[in-house]
Amino acid sequence: MSEQKKIALIGSGSWATAIAKILHANVDMLYWYVREKEVVEGIQEHKRNPLYLSNVKFNTDVLFLTNDPNEAIKNADIVLFCVPSKFIVSLTDLITEDLSNKKIITAIKGIVPEQNSLISEFLQRKFNVGVDSVAVISGPCHAEEVALERLSYLTIGSKNSEFAHEIARVLSVYFIKTTVSCDVAGIEYAAVLKNIMALATGISHGLGYGDNFTSVLIANAIQEIERFVSVVSPEKREINESVYLGDLLVTAYSQFSRNRLFGMMIGKGYSVNSAELEMNMIAEGYYAVNSITKINANYGVSMPITHAVYNILYDRISPSMEFKILAESFR
Repeated sequence: MSEQKKIALIGSGSWATAIAKILHANVDMLYWYVREKEVVEGIQEHKRNPLYLSNVKFNTDVLFLTNDPNEAIKNADIVLFCVPSKFIVSLTDLITEDLSNKKIITAIKGIVPEQNSLISEFLQRKFNVGVDSVAVISGPCHAEEVALERLSYLTIGSKNSEFAHEIARVLSVYFIKTTVSCDVAGIEYAAVLKNIMALATGISHGLGYGDNFTSVLIANAIQEIERFVSVVSPEKREINESVYLGDLLVTAYSQFSRNRLFGMMIGKGYSVNSAELEMNMIAEGYYAVNSITKINANYGVSMPITHAVYNILYDRISPSMEFKILAESFR
């Protein structure tokens, strides 16, 4: 990338670690905020994240590691947020650096639970940045496969085409293909909704439904996503593109999908708390289904899958009963 920009990465989970792997191959210095001091020390000493994707080895000569987000941000032109949506408000409350003259990227496939707001919109308001200074990263791209350098695809969405192409270039390595889009809200909402749909496929699997039913469930899921996104963010888009349909498919089917796993545990009779404790990871769909249900109260879009998942997780209605009703609505 010409006139290379300095990037701060905020987050150290599996997806953040995968992004660090991609970025640190292409940047002169990556400023990386890692919350836990012991993880910072672990990466510095062993050149690996001891908690996530520990098979990824880093060249620490091009990493500036810190457990202070402001220290990472002050050195950067671009700030990339990659933390669970559950923690985005508390994290950003720690940031005192002025971001109004910086560009912001979100790689968070979630929604702000307290505000039922898209992450990009929340960050714009929080840091007083314009829409042209914000981008989103999405697509069918599991962190575990990035760690294994299996060919994967990412879409960078921004109203600023120049910025989107700039980020696409810095994320392009031999195992990552990139494309750009201007559909920021559509990409974010689709990423939120596909987590809910993956919960549904997991629940169905936990209940003993087979592949035949799952295929029909996913066919109805992409229709539900399209209906909702078309209403809340009317824009010309092709829902069968990889950033929408591809992301849904990989999250619904993959062995690496934490939302599918979470749903499967619920289908087998786990409580929400028990499932979260056993996974020791955040399933974004759990928080997303509550937010989307509240947002949809203002739009009235037909969302039977989302409605069923909400009833199971928040109203504690029997998964088997909900899925019998849901199955009757499918064709």
